[in-house]
Amino acid sequence: MTRLILATRNAGKITELRTILADAGLPHDLVGADAYPDLPDVKETGVTFAENALLKAHALARATGLPAVADDSGLCVDVLNGAPGIFSARWAGRHGDDKANLDLLLAQLSDIDDAHRGAHFACAAALALPDGTERVVEGQLRGVLRHEPVGTNGFGYDPILQPEGDTRTCAELSPGEKNAISHRGKAFRALVPVVRELLAP
Repeated sequence: MTRLILATRNAGKITELRTILADAGLPHDLVGADAYPDLPDVKETGVTFAENALLKAHALARATGLPAVADDSGLCVDVLNGAPGIFSARWAGRHGDDKANLDLLLAQLSDIDDAHRGAHFACAAALALPDGTERVVEGQLRGVLRHEPVGTNGFGYDPILQPEGDTRTCAELSPGEKNAISHRGKAFRALVPVVRELLAP
């Protein structure tokens, strides 16, 4: 069984990809970055989600000698020409301050009518092999942005993005509902044929 490492310490992400691979009949031993405590932190210096995902995947593959998967994702707002994009996690200046990021974005969009509040979550997922082989796939979740946060599930910008065809925000969806339509779920599912092609026994 091929061991595959996912560039995350997020247990939910590991479970999600593990389930997707198992459902596709791909029995891989998937582990997270926690399995290798000495892994170096990778600076996300790319200017696209795909570049950042590849940077992380190649760094892990080199450090461990294993096939590695990494993803990068964020919120892209139509009227902001795709921003915050790769800066989503640090839009307000400090990395990972969800409330500050939300507050700033809502302030920037305060005078934008509902008709022009289109946005999407984007995710790029990369698979890199120790020999330098690489593949990138992408997924999106389109929706509109609410004027106020609603819901307590999820994280990041989930409380303000209402997916197309739904009346709830991503933060009001159950984890199962969100995984079924999420940008990361779509990208991870798009990885299945890539894993099958590059890692089939």
